[in-house]
Amino acid sequence: MALTALALNCTLKPSPETSSTEKLAREVLAALADHGVEGELERVVDHDIRPGVETDMGDGDAWPALREKVLAADILVFATPTWMGQTASVGQRVLERLDAELAETDAAGRPTMFGKVAIVAVVGNEDGAHHICADVFQALGDVGFTIPAQGCTYWNGEAMHGTDYVDLQTPRESTDAATATAAANAAHLAGVLAASPYPAP
Repeated sequence: MALTALALNCTLKPSPETSSTEKLAREVLAALADHGVEGELERVVDHDIRPGVETDMGDGDAWPALREKVLAADILVFATPTWMGQTASVGQRVLERLDAELAETDAAGRPTMFGKVAIVAVVGNEDGAHHICADVFQALGDVGFTIPAQGCTYWNGEAMHGTDYVDLQTPRESTDAATATAAANAAHLAGVLAASPYPAP
């Protein structure tokens, strides 16, 4: 059975602006493809995601359509820039909307996100990647995602400089290695969970 991945790019920049977050997210998808995982990417800010903690906030809310893609994917790639040392506001809204899954179950009575794997990708020309990963892992774990070993990749530029990830011309050995490891472990874990799901309550 083919595995699938959905990357949610939580940049603040609407399309078609250049996005460092999108660059790293696409690199993660490419690394997942090396393990037979089919992926797609959505730039969240291009959708009208309403504030709230329900699966559907009504009145033109675009989250239900994105939620269906999350539900259909085996692997979620949560990609965010770093702003003031924190997850971007767009990413925080995604986490708030995923909070609704605490009250949702599948046909077997399991939380809807049980059996799904999540990895995190962070970019920024300021520090904060470890803090962001810790916070996002906690939130995604709470709603039912499973986090693989070394399930994050990131790039932080030199403090107080203006270089962005999309501007880099030199190799990024550490980031590339982290991306490869996160993708390999995510694909492996998703395959295990697909073959042997968590037990129903």
